[in-house]
Amino acid sequence: MSEAVHYVVVGGGIAGVTCIETLAFLHSEAKITLISASPLIKKVTNFVQVTRAGETFDVEEQPLSSAGESHKNIRVIHSAVESLCAQDKTLKTSTGERVCYDKLCICTGGKPKLISSTNPYVIGIRDTESVQTLQTRLETARRVVIVGNGGIATELVHELEGCEVIWAIKDKSIANTFVDAGAGQFLLEHLNKDKDGGGGGGVSKRLKYTTEESKSSSLPENSTSSFMGGALGPDWASNLHIRGADQALSHNVQVEYEVEVAAILSSDEFQQAGLEEETIKSQVQGHDSKDQSYWPVYITLSNQKTFGCDLIISATGVTPFVDPFLPGNHLELADDGGIKVNQSMETSEKNIYAAGDVCTATWEPSPHWLQMRLWSQARQMGCYAAKCMVGHTNGEVTPMDFCFELFAHVTTFFNFKVILLGKFNSQGLGDNYEILLRYTKGMEYVKAVLVDNRLVGAVLVGETDLEETFENLILNQMDLSPFKEHLLDPAVDIEDFFD
Repeated sequence: MSEAVHYVVVGGGIAGVTCIETLAFLHSEAKITLISASPLIKKVTNFVQVTRAGETFDVEEQPLSSAGESHKNIRVIHSAVESLCAQDKTLKTSTGERVCYDKLCICTGGKPKLISSTNPYVIGIRDTESVQTLQTRLETARRVVIVGNGGIATELVHELEGCEVIWAIKDKSIANTFVDAGAGQFLLEHLNKDKDGGGGGGVSKRLKYTTEESKSSSLPENSTSSFMGGALGPDWASNLHIRGADQALSHNVQVEYEVEVAAILSSDEFQQAGLEEETIKSQVQGHDSKDQSYWPVYITLSNQKTFGCDLIISATGVTPFVDPFLPGNHLELADDGGIKVNQSMETSEKNIYAAGDVCTATWEPSPHWLQMRLWSQARQMGCYAAKCMVGHTNGEVTPMDFCFELFAHVTTFFNFKVILLGKFNSQGLGDNYEILLRYTKGMEYVKAVLVDNRLVGAVLVGETDLEETFENLILNQMDLSPFKEHLLDPAVDIEDFFD
């Protein structure tokens, strides 16, 4: 390898930091530069391989400067990227610095899809800075509306105490992005219970704050203000003080199903429109809803219901943050707005790679893998992109990592361990599948998805101890027709059955 090779990575989130750490390990003599608009980086710690494909880890926030402390060949630049010139292989930062590269990896993640970018009562959640803003705004909030049904919305609904919550979702069941309606119903039973009253022994994955330096004002004055910090890691809300103004109230959540936002109104607009506010039904025994004459903001949903509140939290997903890299270049974008990458994480521009939420996988996937913009895939893609960059520098072909063979995601909802495997929600299977279910109220929910008597996906909620066996069954594609009736029988030790 040439010692003069210079790798540049843009983005201090999980994908970007994993990428530079892997580059430093694989090519210790190379020059490596990390450019981040945020003063904080997201570092993976306490990594545990749960199964061959499933993993858990903590995400520790550290100062940007710490990225170069363990490797002398890593330089950090605290600035946003203003532009890219792929032809000249240079980046221009918002401080005016020009950074040349031999190989570049874009790991800028995504930015929230806000239902309103101008209303001061609407806030999004994406990074640490936005969480701190949320904490401050909640201190005086008596009622909030949460719009969205993904992981952040589901975790926030569980963690948020001290105020009434209207949860507006577009689906027929909660947590639909991750689990089916049956698992959603299982979790729903724990929606208004105290946080310690859920599944108890769920996976503990904490976002650890190790620095107070998180203000965007630490950027140079002439820098762009459109950047977002690295995406929140697993269980981002755990151990945080996320509480509204009512110190006596724990959980009081009302779900509005199959709705979208029709309008957001000020107090004056609400009065002028002559609308009638919906009465909130208390979900907690002994709690009276504290309706008042007028709220600072109102939201009308597509079911014609209008709710007054102090704050609207937009948690409707993200769009890939590609803005600085497009003008004057030929980076191809997928329909979802992500930068297209091939099976080596290469973009359509030579020597430019992408990883994490900013990219869209366009290779022919394994039958049991799919892309979801998750912290686990951000880590995997960042690591794999680094391997490919070093391999190409050395004239080698890098085999695709095993993590792309089987989709596996481990998380926690409402204190229950949740493991998703393969085509867990029957994605892309049409009508050609069969579902087996096992449900124990308050303890576990197990769904197995089969095609032609072969396991292709699973949802495991609770302490099922089935993840390793199910992973092997998906990978081996064993014909289960002789054993199918016993697959979910709690009296049968499945692990020994297929040993």
